[in-house]
Amino acid sequence: MGHPRKSRKKYDTPSHPWNADRIKEENRLANKYGLKSKKEIWKAETMVKRYRRDARHLLGMVTDQTIKERQDLINHLVKMGILGENAKLEDVLDLTVEDVLRRRLQTMVHKKGLANTAKEARMFVVHGHIALNEKKIDSPSYIVKRGEEDLIGFYHSSTVEKQYNEKTEKKGTEKT
Repeated sequence: MGHPRKSRKKYDTPSHPWNADRIKEENRLANKYGLKSKKEIWKAETMVKRYRRDARHLLGMVTDQTIKERQDLINHLVKMGILGENAKLEDVLDLTVEDVLRRRLQTMVHKKGLANTAKEARMFVVHGHIALNEKKIDSPSYIVKRGEEDLIGFYHSSTVEKQYNEKTEKKGTEKT
């Protein structure tokens, strides 16, 4: 059962530590999404494995309870933004690690244009310059839910916001 004050490990390590193809893929993902360590990739992989395992289990059984659980799983993934609105349970089996990594706050800040690179986005989040619905979030691995994308912005007392606004105003005057 474990000690109540010590949380469980939220990821599974690779079964074989020195697989060249896996290492290359992990390095590609780490560079693309600006991740700090492989552990973040392993957490996303474990998340995907669990969703896929649950989907396989639910596809194999047909009872009133499993029908409700199927809908709950799909609704959860749609709410998280990992699946589209009209997704089926079979779509859960097609999930990839990149589907989860795309929903991280760090990636969303970069995609929204608040940071020039993914690593800069991570730095902004960790240093407290990014807010979600006017609340500071300092965890780059926060999974942004559907509908929260528009609420991402700079924290109201952030110095980076002022520099960002000056830079965008300068670009706007140069174009006209």
